[in-house]
Amino acid sequence: MRRFYLAGLFSGFIGGLLAAYLLAHVGHITTSENVSAGPIAAQQQVLSAQRIQLIDSNGRTRAELAMSRDGGPGLFFYDTKGRNRLELGLYSPAESEYPFVVLNDTQLHAAGIFRLYGGSETPVVVLKNQGRDRSIYGLNPNSTEAFIVNYSKDGKKTNAFGDF
Repeated sequence: MRRFYLAGLFSGFIGGLLAAYLLAHVGHITTSENVSAGPIAAQQQVLSAQRIQLIDSNGRTRAELAMSRDGGPGLFFYDTKGRNRLELGLYSPAESEYPFVVLNDTQLHAAGIFRLYGGSETPVVVLKNQGRDRSIYGLNPNSTEAFIVNYSKDGKKTNAFGDF
């Protein structure tokens, strides 16, 4: 009886060591061959996803790293009512993938935009009210000269200086 006990104990010990070795070896092969196809592990170097959400304690999405509807990557921030209040990302390939920052008001209209524009990739700041351009500051995309353009409530354009 004592022999069977010792044989069982020894077999269990050897089997445990063998299983630990095999699991470590198989896990290493899986993550090194194709990280995106394997299960998410604590040691994994790359995480692939189409969308990553940050959820608050009430289960609401407060931030999201995702592709926008027009195809550019972005980081989107939401208020407690679920409104998109801040966007940081790249425009779509159709818009040369210029980087942008957009501040949205509570009505989900862009209130401020900071972006690159034109072939010279000049910086431009657009201030809006109720979705309408009110003032644009930046460098002219053709001449790289500074400009300020203002718009009245009825949409009439006035140049404070420079040309856009």
